[in-house]
Amino acid sequence: MIQRIVFGALAAVCFIGIIGIPMGDPKFIVNAIILESCFIALAGISLWRFRLVLIPSFVLALIVIIGNSVSSKHITIMTTFSPVENAIVLIIGGYVLQGLLLVACSIGLAKRKNFGFVKPKFK
Repeated sequence: MIQRIVFGALAAVCFIGIIGIPMGDPKFIVNAIILESCFIALAGISLWRFRLVLIPSFVLALIVIIGNSVSSKHITIMTTFSPVENAIVLIIGGYVLQGLLLVACSIGLAKRKNFGFVKPKFK
């Protein structure tokens, strides 16, 4: 179930990114394409080896949320809704879907059976 949610969130982020890249600042097109490529790769890997994508997805989601929160231009667009399309893409792609990805990855990490250490068995 968590695998489906993580994959769905990653796929939705990819879809929103494909819509949002042409709307963004042309100075950052290379950075946006690299970030989008990371999300596309993680979505593909999540179908094959789910455990491999939990930590990178968590870290990328944190980076996107922090990046959107620190950027004064993004804050201005989201608070004024000017232009409306950019604001919607930033809010959905930068906070809603990234928050879903954070929560799903956190649950996936908590449910992992092997964290690299052995749990002691008490009788």
